[in-house]
Amino acid sequence: MPKYVALIYSADVDWSQPEFAEATNDYAEFGEAAAAVLRGGQVLYPTSSATTVRVTGGKGGDVVTTDGPYAETKEALTGFYVMECADLDEAVAVAAKIPAAWDGAVEVRPVLEFGA
Repeated sequence: MPKYVALIYSADVDWSQPEFAEATNDYAEFGEAAAAVLRGGQVLYPTSSATTVRVTGGKGGDVVTTDGPYAETKEALTGFYVMECADLDEAVAVAAKIPAAWDGAVEVRPVLEFGA
């Protein structure tokens, strides 16, 4: 079956803080309900912990790092799930149940598996 990644865009907060316990419970419930198709996933630290890496001059060029995310936005990439679904329709149906879809956004993309 094909794999899809569900990229979660939501408020840029530290989900480990106690004030987000109810929201994290929603994600735990989703994880249990979608366990048959989930193949992995993680929550990301806030974008303030990000480091953006660029290589100037192409392959072998100078490595330049910048503190912070690639882009400043209202919603940030805060986590992801890897799902194994029959098709895009099933992946979209599962993604619609991810709590971030209720007040943020979930981007679904097929995974290209090299060597498969």
